Amino acid sequence: MPPTVHSATPPPDAVQRLVEVPGGRIHLVEQGTGPLVLLVHGFPESWYSWRHQLPALAAAGFRAVAIDVRGYGRSSKPGDVEAYRMPAHVADNVGVVRALGERTATIVGHDWGSTIAADSALLMPDVFTSVALLSVPYAPRNGHRPTDLFSRIGGTEEFYVSYFQSPGRAEAEIEPDVRGWLAGFYAGLSADTMPSGDEGSLFFVPPGARLRDRFSAGPLPSWLSEADLGFYAAEFERTGLTGALNRYRNVDRDWEDLAAWDGAPITQPSLFIGGELDASTTWMADAIEGFPKTLPGLVSSHILPGCGHWIQQERAADVNRLLAQWLRSPQVRAAR
Repeated sequence: MPPTVHSATPPPDAVQRLVEVPGGRIHLVEQGTGPLVLLVHGFPESWYSWRHQLPALAAAGFRAVAIDVRGYGRSSKPGDVEAYRMPAHVADNVGVVRALGERTATIVGHDWGSTIAADSALLMPDVFTSVALLSVPYAPRNGHRPTDLFSRIGGTEEFYVSYFQSPGRAEAEIEPDVRGWLAGFYAGLSADTMPSGDEGSLFFVPPGARLRDRFSAGPLPSWLSEADLGFYAAEFERTGLTGALNRYRNVDRDWEDLAAWDGAPITQPSLFIGGELDASTTWMADAIEGFPKTLPGLVSSHILPGCGHWIQQERAADVNRLLAQWLRSPQVRAAR
């Protein structure tokens, strides 16, 4: 059965605009009225990653707002690598809430957006009164410098986050064929198209190789139409990948910036949704087991069977249902 073709435009009744924030501008798409729900995407994605959630949350009685994270789409793209450290992303999110005339919001994130959402809730609990994390669980800052840990992962092969550290290196791999690279990356982490792993993990790069050398040349995953892929590719062909990759290049700065929150829990009402087949879920199983201490306000946690990494696109109906249930829960309603 061929994948459903989705329009690469905002959903009907949605509003697309730019808002000014202290660090520049943020492009967003919003739909619905009611309590504000801020949707934050990950790598390499876009506001468009939330195309299924915008109308569903609007229908459930919420003001759903999906942003292009700084460095992506039509949002600001500062040239300085350090402009992408975590406090800047948190400030962007607060700026969006203020620009929309609101005092508080629920924040929902996926992939890197999950980490940005978690840190937004941690640093600004009076603004972000509840937080939902998709794919990447919350893991508090600890005493280990991230790049030191990454350098020890994989033996003779290089962990992908380490591979992304040097400006220009990953760009040289991706930008000559953005559409092909994205297709391989999306397929490699999707439940219905991910490789068996017999030829090595997509997350590790052998000496002298490229990340894409382990991508499959097979079909697109069922959640991704040619039109969807075309939208993502056109965005990155226009902007380049540097702004998106600069998030990875600040992991040590994040660690320094968050020193005062070492080991700190997030106490607001929270939700976690992971995919059974997602490496983020399996590698970070200890973080999920630690939720009673790290997320004491956890309302519910769910692992979706047979689901990969692109959770809100692979299993849109399940994610929409779980988000709406959580947003209507007594805990979240009381926190607004």
